[in-house]
Amino acid sequence: MLAAVVRAFGGPEAVEIAEVAVPEPAAGQVRIKVAAGALNPVDLATRAGFFGGEGRTIGLGWDVAGTVDAVGVGAAWRVGDEVVALAPGVAEPLGAHAEYVVVAADAVAKAPASVDAVRAGTLPLNGLTAAQALDLLELEPGSSLLVTGAAGAVGGFAAQLAARRGLVVTGHARAADEELVRSLGAAHFTAEGVRPGSVDAVLDTAMLGAPALEWVRDGGVYVGAQPGRQPGSVRGVRTTAVAVSADGARLAELVRLVDEGALSLRVAETFALPDAAKAHARLAGGGVRGRLVLVP
Repeated sequence: MLAAVVRAFGGPEAVEIAEVAVPEPAAGQVRIKVAAGALNPVDLATRAGFFGGEGRTIGLGWDVAGTVDAVGVGAAWRVGDEVVALAPGVAEPLGAHAEYVVVAADAVAKAPASVDAVRAGTLPLNGLTAAQALDLLELEPGSSLLVTGAAGAVGGFAAQLAARRGLVVTGHARAADEELVRSLGAAHFTAEGVRPGSVDAVLDTAMLGAPALEWVRDGGVYVGAQPGRQPGSVRGVRTTAVAVSADGARLAELVRLVDEGALSLRVAETFALPDAAKAHARLAGGGVRGRLVLVP
């Protein structure tokens, strides 16, 4: 089968399409015939060597939508089930940008019935990141939350999910994105920032760091989108970052929201798997609204 891999770190040109063996599911795993999967910034970081693994073949891709093709012992799925899943890992020999991928059975959820595989393939990583980040905030309904990068994939999901939780969301993005951000559930919008100490919490998907922390009131909370890059605590503000984990049950909740029309999936462009390097170059160029999706 074909898979997008990196053997030597570098720019988009480092992405290779390799012929590799079809993986076999072990106990508690399923194999998915991949129909689509989003390209995410974490893939660019993996390709560039941010997570290490020098001298190894490293697979790319975390998001997958497709069909269960084989089932390991004890995995409660059936061949033919249409599913979505998160295939986490930054230094594994095979990722989700491939014709087949093996994942833990408990990382899998039934695919949304209301959208095609291309759109479904944008949900797992960014949806779970947003949901798990909101959990870390531990905010009560009525609390004020500023989401940076609110026009982006994680930020957009976060704005929608936070509004459903009864939080008063301010979206932070470029001025040109105001209409989009408000359509995602933000009650307020800013392109410049807000008064220091004026919100209960910040979810910093744009990783602005210290400037975003200044917007949080004393004793509030800051959650970043990249573990280890959150600023240190000041003024009693609790600072942490989300480290996304696979969770099939939580993913199923997000799928339900998609099918109810409460969570929107945004696709900017699709690329055939052999054109993965072109997709990497497009994402690295910036300005993408919605996800780039690879289709085997």
